[in-house]
Formats: sequence, C-alpha cells, structure tokens
Amino acid sequence: MNDLLQVGVITQTHGVRGEVKVFPTTDDPQRFKKLKQVVLDTGKEQLPLEIQSVKFFKQFVILKFKGIDNINEIEKYKRCPLMVTRENAVKLEEDEYFIADMIGMSVVTEDGEQFGTLKDVIETGANDVYIIDSAVHGEVLVPAIKECILDVDIEGRKMTIHLLDGLI
Repeated sequence: MNDLLQVGVITQTHGVRGEVKVFPTTDDPQRFKKLKQVVLDTGKEQLPLEIQSVKFFKQFVILKFKGIDNINEIEKYKRCPLMVTRENAVKLEEDEYFIADMIGMSVVTEDGEQFGTLKDVIETGANDVYIIDSAVHGEVLVPAIKECILDVDIEGRKMTIHLLDGLI
C-alpha cells in the first residue's frame, strides 16, 4: 500500500504571487480547507509544502503555499500531483476503500475461482464501477454494489464477487 495518496494535480499557475490552480482528485474538494500540509511529487523528489490559503473557483481549488511567493517559483510544478500522508487522509467509513489500495488486487468469484485483476475504478454518480481484467472474458465492468461485491480484503489483496446475469 502506498504511504501517500493523491488529492489533486496542479494544472497551472494563478496570478503572479505563487498561487496555483489545482484539479482535485478527491471525493471532497472542501477537505482542502482543513488540510495543513501536502507533498508535491515532482517525479524526482517529494517536497513537503505548507498550505497558506485555500480558495475555490469553479471545479478548481486555488492554493497558496507558504514560502512560495511568485509565479517563477511554482511554474515548474505544473502537472505535478499533490499527495497527503495516510495520517492526513480522510477517515474511511465502513465498506469504503482508497482506490489506490484496490488497483491490482486479485478478483475471485464466490466459488473461489480466479476471475481476474482489478484494473481501474470508474466513479459515477450512483455507484462506482470496477474494471476487471479477465483472461477469459477480457475487460469486465462490475458495479460496486452489495449484490456484486461480496468481500474486499485490502490486506490480502483479494476481492470476491458475484456475477449477476448479463455482466459477461
């Protein structure tokens, strides 16, 4: 499991005083109001940054980091992800999981037969949809509902599913 979880991506600068426009990759963009620190992943290094101010504009979050006061200091970080440590992550409710912890887990049917590997998660308005890569059936879309998802074992990296008629 990753120690860092992505909460957003810097899309561009905002003004000339070091603010950035961030596309949130979290379910709740309002969480940035309570967030004190993020980790900027440049690909080569991880820089801890303290959040000085937070504003909202359309679907974006405008962040100002402490110690970064002009456009030249922040411009090089466009398209870099912003991460949080697990301690700063949103507390999960029962039957909620971080997508990063689920990707790549083994998927088996209720009969114990190997079905495939969880490749991705599509977040829809009603419920998530799991994309499962199956050697036999190709890419299979399974809704994340109690009738289909019988068990998720994050530590064991295994998901047990029930295939409703018509899914394959």
